Amino acid sequence: MTVAYPRKLNNAMSARDVLKQVVHDREIHLIILNRYRYSEQRTCKDLTDLIEKLDGEPSELIRDLSHHISDEARHAMWLTELLVDLGADVGKPPGISYIDEFERLLDQDAYYQEAHREDGIISFVAAINVTEKRGCEYFSAHIQALKEAPSTEENIKIRETIEKIFPEEVAHVRWGNRWLAKIAKTSPENRQKVDQAKRKYAAIEHAAFESGSDIMAGAELRRVNQLLEIANTMPVWERPSYLMERLPQALLAPELQMTRIQAAQKAWNRDPQVFMEKFVPMFLKGLSNHRN
Repeated sequence: MTVAYPRKLNNAMSARDVLKQVVHDREIHLIILNRYRYSEQRTCKDLTDLIEKLDGEPSELIRDLSHHISDEARHAMWLTELLVDLGADVGKPPGISYIDEFERLLDQDAYYQEAHREDGIISFVAAINVTEKRGCEYFSAHIQALKEAPSTEENIKIRETIEKIFPEEVAHVRWGNRWLAKIAKTSPENRQKVDQAKRKYAAIEHAAFESGSDIMAGAELRRVNQLLEIANTMPVWERPSYLMERLPQALLAPELQMTRIQAAQKAWNRDPQVFMEKFVPMFLKGLSNHRN
């Protein structure tokens, strides 16, 4: 059966590469923690919507999702308390939202079909599973980066909070793996559907993750490539409508342009010399990343 793992940012930077840098810049570090908080909080809402769509069936899945919501709410509470104690912002994080991008890339008609049907359940669980895997990857890398960073009181406090969350996120991944494996065992047809769903939602998750992180030159064309990857996981007859609906937004990407402007302004205000020596070359490097 297919096993889907999160891919590196631009196929080059791993979570450990990213977090090793993040923990040494307090401003960015707090933004990352707030993104965690926002994701955990938003997941409670999305899972509640899912329970309502399931409308009581299957009861075993409803029970499991209720436990999942309880865990995510507790994680959001811990992260909120941490950020408030550190004097950090707990508003909506700046930049492109990973969750919003994930939902934008979903094939809504297929995803929100009759939720109690087995195809719908496969889609729901596969989507939850792949996003939880990304969370585990980043929490694990964050803990390791903090262990290697100076043992300040603040870093210790952050690490202890993430260490409380991480085991429960691992349990969520194992839960999703079990549900998908159980469905796959029921028939060869369902095994094929589970494998296809894993490929599809892994492609969607990677595109959403990279869209939320990639503001470099050429990002628009990389978004188009990601749409093609997603479409290639779908039946042939579904691909044209999926692409035509999303291509204009991928090419124009107004939220990407705004994020670029905000990032450039912030980099310039912090240090004009660093802006010219590091930010501009990093931005232009995106063109070579696209060609590669």
